[in-house]
Amino acid sequence: MLLRTSFHSLKHSSSVPTISFSIATATATMDPQLPCMLVLSGKSAAETELIKSLKEKSSLKLADDVKPLTFLQSETGYQSDFNFNSYMASLMTSCFGRVLLWSPRLPSTQDVVSLNFSDIPIGCVCVADVQFKGRGRSQNIWESPKGSLLFSFTIQMEDGRVVPHVQYVVCLAVTEAIKDLALKNGIPPLDVRIKWPNDLYLDGLKVGGILCTSTYRSKKFNVCAGVGLNVDNDKPTISLNAALQKLTCDYQLCREDIVSTFFNKFEHLFHILINQGFQPLEELYYKAWLHSGQRIVVQDQGLQIDNIVTVQGLTSSGYLLAIADDGEMYELHPDGNSFDFFKGLVRRKLT
Repeated sequence: MLLRTSFHSLKHSSSVPTISFSIATATATMDPQLPCMLVLSGKSAAETELIKSLKEKSSLKLADDVKPLTFLQSETGYQSDFNFNSYMASLMTSCFGRVLLWSPRLPSTQDVVSLNFSDIPIGCVCVADVQFKGRGRSQNIWESPKGSLLFSFTIQMEDGRVVPHVQYVVCLAVTEAIKDLALKNGIPPLDVRIKWPNDLYLDGLKVGGILCTSTYRSKKFNVCAGVGLNVDNDKPTISLNAALQKLTCDYQLCREDIVSTFFNKFEHLFHILINQGFQPLEELYYKAWLHSGQRIVVQDQGLQIDNIVTVQGLTSSGYLLAIADDGEMYELHPDGNSFDFFKGLVRRKLT
């Protein structure tokens, strides 16, 4: 089961502005033959013992069964741009983010958590400074430069009805974390918005993206959630700190604070999702997304029919709910073939 979504062929009416799309590209050449390193850290004594066991067993692996070099945070022999102590001090969760795997460079944080899902605890997070084989929608490669915040973490769920909504909760937790940090530090709020289904936009430009994948095993859904966010890297679009500079703000957001605040927010929102479903979160989600009342043209390639529809919200299954000018209600599904997320929406009439 794959939660990521992408699209194939829809055109906008002349009255609807075109939505731009951009892809982060690497700013430095990374040699994939160089060995990769993982530094392990735990918040509590029990979690510290757990990471010691992981290192001793040498069980962590990358793609193609490649073994990374592993260090404990307490050991010497490595240099880190990530402040473990600051991160752990700000983390107030009972599950998520308490075991941390950090690397200066990895093929993909998503691969690390997915390939080691059975060996690492639920809520374990992998953070990388640079990744050179990151994955986006439709198997697209996402190469991310230094200055990006890149992390993936593990989730486990039993109710398949709310699994499709996890990506929306992850997006929402990112926007809420950035708002919380602005409020806490007295800086201008950054209006980071959600572009359905899993992109993050700031000032009309893409500033981040979410990728969730899921497998079903032993009556549980094992979900790997990945986040990419431009924090310091301005190219090719925009970054959070560049936007703060434009607001003549001297304060700079740091990755450690964003990740810890994200998990503090996500754990609370996730508990609501698991216990009550997505409905209690809808109002907060719609305040953060870009699409309420948006009019788009859906093209049915098979019938060669164009329909102008107005986005109303989300259906109970997590797809777009829209109403046509003739009053018909539709659930819009992606077909998974294109970068333009409003292309190829497949209509299903709702009775």
